[in-house]
Amino acid sequence: MNKHRILIAGGDMRQIYCADRLSREFETGTAGFDRDSLPDGMTLPFADKSSAVRYDCAVLPVPPLDDRGNIYTPCGSEVLTLRAVKELLTEDAVIFAGKVSEKLKAAFPNHEIADYMLSEELNIKNAIPTAEGAVQLALEELPVTLNGLKVLIVGMGRIGTALVRILQGFGADISAAVHNPRGAAKARLCGVKAVPIKRLNGNYDLVFNTAPRLVFDRNTLEKFGNSTLFIDLASKPGGIDFEAALNLGLKVIWALGLPGKTAPVTSGEMIAEAVSSMLAERSGYLE
Repeated sequence: MNKHRILIAGGDMRQIYCADRLSREFETGTAGFDRDSLPDGMTLPFADKSSAVRYDCAVLPVPPLDDRGNIYTPCGSEVLTLRAVKELLTEDAVIFAGKVSEKLKAAFPNHEIADYMLSEELNIKNAIPTAEGAVQLALEELPVTLNGLKVLIVGMGRIGTALVRILQGFGADISAAVHNPRGAAKARLCGVKAVPIKRLNGNYDLVFNTAPRLVFDRNTLEKFGNSTLFIDLASKPGGIDFEAALNLGLKVIWALGLPGKTAPVTSGEMIAEAVSSMLAERSGYLE
């Protein structure tokens, strides 16, 4: 058993499976979960603030904080405050979290904070469950098959290219909206048509956006009909003017945190592996 003591505090089902995976390698404790939120047959150690045990690492969720500035705890019925987490940590504890905000940094000024969502390895792995979850969502929402469907993908990054591979298997008619010649080249390498974003028309049945910047403003959205389904996979602020879409009667789904909903086991183990790798790479941190 590795000498490190890791506190897994808050999060969705991903963090529960992350804790299960880390417990095989480290001494762990959990906080921010109800016992009945654990899958059947799984047991995890719950942190006890009355104990003398203090943790030298903490793993916080994606996102780390809720709207009130407490730890995000969708699998827990009780509020988990930042102060409660601090009380469980050593003075030099390292905090791992996903999509670290300035608010989180301000809350732990004396602790080093590492953002595991900046791990290229994790982002590459995470693209697959995100893309699979997005396609699953489309299948549930659409009244037609994907075969022959006109699909537009905005952004040819990790998730966009993963979407292309999956949708090609369904026989979809895929186009990629691109900003520049590089994007057009990537689209061609993936075997799909490239369309400059400035020349978009509304002749698509399904649109996936992966770009975390405004792409679909009101003027662009007005080109689409009410039968088009938009699925936005981008992190905040997203790539669609949601208010304009609502006013135009368009169906838009902002699918944040898909891996945690559709593939929590895989995604949780990926986070655990990223944290374990980051610990191993820390110069002078491991003996």
